[in-house]
Amino acid sequence: MTRVLVVDDSALVRRLMAKLLANEAEFETAFARNGVEALEVLSSFEPDVVTLDVNMPDMDGLACLDRIMLQRPTPVVMVSSLTAEGASQSVEALALGAVDVVQKPDGSISLAMETFGPSLLEKIRAARGARIRRTHRLTERVRRLTAAVAAPRESHRTGHRAATIPPPEPVPGGALDGVVLVGCSTGGPPALDALLGPLPE
Repeated sequence: MTRVLVVDDSALVRRLMAKLLANEAEFETAFARNGVEALEVLSSFEPDVVTLDVNMPDMDGLACLDRIMLQRPTPVVMVSSLTAEGASQSVEALALGAVDVVQKPDGSISLAMETFGPSLLEKIRAARGARIRRTHRLTERVRRLTAAVAAPRESHRTGHRAATIPPPEPVPGGALDGVVLVGCSTGGPPALDALLGPLPE
C-alpha cells in the first residue's frame, strides 16, 4: 500500500484526486488544504509520496516543500498550474528536493482528468520508488533540531522567551575540564560538520 498525501487548496482538485487514487487499490490517501495542514498530517500519516500545489493560502507549496525536506524528507511531486517545464517555480522546487513537477491542465481540470490522470499516476508511482538521500540537507536539519532542543532549555532557565545564546569564551590551554568524544560511521561526516561547524576553536 502506498500512502499519498494530496495537498491542494481547491476542493474540486482534492475530490478529483481522491476519485483518481481510489480507483487504484494500491493507494491510501490523505488530504490537506495548505502547507500548514500538510505539515500537521506529515508526521501522523507518514506518506510515501506527497503531491503539492504551489499557490495556496497560509503556507504556499514551495515553503511547505522546504519544510518537508527538513522535517521528514519524502518524495514530492509538484502539481500546479505554475509548474510548467522550465518555469522558475519548477526550477526552485527541484532545487529544494522535489522529485518531479507536473503542470495542471489548462481550462476545466475535471474535463481533462481522463488524459491528465494516467500521467499523474505514473509520476506518483515513479516518485514512490525515489530514494531521498538520508544526508539531504542534513546540516540544516541538525541545526534546526539542535535549535529546537536548546530553545526550551534556555527559556526554562531564564523564565522568558529564549534569546540567542552567545558563544562561550575561549578556554585557555590546559584548563579543559573534560573531553567530549563523538564517533560516527560512514554516513556521519555531514552530521559532524553540522555539529562541529558552529563551535568556536
